Amino acid sequence: MPEVSSYAAGTPCWMDVSSSDLDATVAFYTALLGWDAERAPEPEAGGYTLFLQAGKTVAAAGPNTGAGPPMWNTYLASDDVDASAAKAAAAGGAVVMDPFDVMDAGRMTFVLDPTGGSFGIWQAGRHIGAQLVNEPGALVWNELHTPDIAAANAFYSAVFGWTQERFGDDPAMVYDVQKVGDRMVGGIYQTDGEPGWQPYFAVADADAIAARAVELGGEIVREPVDTPYGRNATLRDPHGVLFHALRMPSE
Repeated sequence: MPEVSSYAAGTPCWMDVSSSDLDATVAFYTALLGWDAERAPEPEAGGYTLFLQAGKTVAAAGPNTGAGPPMWNTYLASDDVDASAAKAAAAGGAVVMDPFDVMDAGRMTFVLDPTGGSFGIWQAGRHIGAQLVNEPGALVWNELHTPDIAAANAFYSAVFGWTQERFGDDPAMVYDVQKVGDRMVGGIYQTDGEPGWQPYFAVADADAIAARAVELGGEIVREPVDTPYGRNATLRDPHGVLFHALRMPSE
């Protein structure tokens, strides 16, 4: 179901994009994906802005703290973020930010996995994460690009209990679907390209979204292409942040 009220531990539950020009980033994504924007009024939130689709939270934008380049950040759900951070450190990851409370919204940390992928861990309080997924204007998939899929698999399995299922048998494309229980929650792809977690947003028309992204100052990294899972375009926003637009196949 598209509407979500809770997330099992280890499931991607939230996305936010960091930006050095928050107003411009909010303007780009609201114009591109039709999102509404709701800026947090608390001064300590630093202008953190929720994106909403049909009144439900789907993602957010926040100021870039300077700890790294602007990017879309993936957050994985946890029932105990302190315990997850300890597991991440024991498995060879680096805890970039010690766990801390985000007012009454939840508790979080940021981690760098042993292959260079950064991600957040989120323990829900008032904010569970995305309330809407898997339909146009919402998150549909998360994927880690890494130079060492074996090391990445071992790390995420140790921290979140993920199991893997190899996709296809083409030696030129090494891709493992990640599962929590029997549910697919994301993918890990071995590549020498740009490392890190990348989001896929569902759209009604990938070609139209790609063209609109260029009109708004973004860039097409890969032209829309048909795949077994829909038509996908790889894009960058005006600040160079990578993301994907995916038109899912009709049922």
